[in-house]
Amino acid sequence: VAFFLIHESVWKYDVLFDLMLKDPKFEPAIFICPVVNFGQENMLFEMNKSFEAFKNKGYSVIKTYDNVTGEYLDVNNTFAPDIIFFTNPYEGLVDYRYYIKEFSNTLTCYVPYAIMTVNYDFVYNLKFHNLVWKIFSETPIHNQIALQKQKNKGRNNVLTGYPGFDRLLINKNPNHAVWKNTNSNLKKIIWAPHHAISDWNKVANFLEYYDFFLELADKYSDKIQIAFKPHHLLRIKLEQEYWGKERTDIYYNKWKNLSNGQCENGEYTDLFLTSDALIHDCGSFMAEYLVTGKPALFMVRNESVMEHWNAFGEKAIAAHYQSRNKKQLIDFIENVVLNENDSMEEERNNFVQNSLIPKNKPTASENILDYLESQIRNKF
Repeated sequence: VAFFLIHESVWKYDVLFDLMLKDPKFEPAIFICPVVNFGQENMLFEMNKSFEAFKNKGYSVIKTYDNVTGEYLDVNNTFAPDIIFFTNPYEGLVDYRYYIKEFSNTLTCYVPYAIMTVNYDFVYNLKFHNLVWKIFSETPIHNQIALQKQKNKGRNNVLTGYPGFDRLLINKNPNHAVWKNTNSNLKKIIWAPHHAISDWNKVANFLEYYDFFLELADKYSDKIQIAFKPHHLLRIKLEQEYWGKERTDIYYNKWKNLSNGQCENGEYTDLFLTSDALIHDCGSFMAEYLVTGKPALFMVRNESVMEHWNAFGEKAIAAHYQSRNKKQLIDFIENVVLNENDSMEEERNNFVQNSLIPKNKPTASENILDYLESQIRNKF
């Protein structure tokens, strides 16, 4: 089983991969594939970052590009995988050699890189979504959306629950050392800004708030610490479209050097589980963080953002606190986080139990593995 990975931060297969390692019927391996939409330097940076992260976990991990020889690995001829799991559906993001059209004789699978909250066709009905053998979908609502939006009427969707929740659900002893500051009196807040500053939905508040969050870290230095957890595309967009590399490096380093701040750009399970709250404008974190049971604030940049939720997104945003200005953001920090007046706790927990937790096995990954084994038995 080949897992095609582009960005470390969108890996949702940890539990499934571990289950396959323990099952003699499966031989899983991770292939680091080149992301090509932001140039060679960024491609090598992302490949090396992902390779080192998974090598350090002790996984079987292979680079598909040799930056010394310039050669690309022919996965079909060299490894001939029986099953491929993709981590991203977008053509043009990954080198064409590792896009689904090159693997028409292989069973292909996909778990969405984020639990989808928006109603845009492109997150449900690309060529990829209709070509892939099986999409393991997140909730009954997402199954219904696929039925309505996909050309193939969602026939390749299998409801399993979302593997991105699994680590959050089964990890009972998270590592608190992911936080740089060890002062237990400080409340731990994650700030996760999106990258879509001037893109199709203009959801990202970053350019309006980047200085303000540093001011908050300073103002409440005896009360909170903040983990700056930007979308993995924000940095490259700041470097190439807005600020340039030098200014971007200076800003990111400010977070790294703060006594009550830090910069995070990798795996985040322990960070989520040991935090006290999330402040964000990322649709991809909308449901994932709520599984922790902690309060979350969604920063609304403009009202048009609120018009594009799907039926699931509407439920997820309703379980969030919301801000539309700096005063409301401060109110959330002071009232909900510091004073622990969490008026939405019951509403949040009901959403998690009724809409997020898989109903079959304890984890979505177990449901996926059971499904694969049943299909293999039926065919062979």
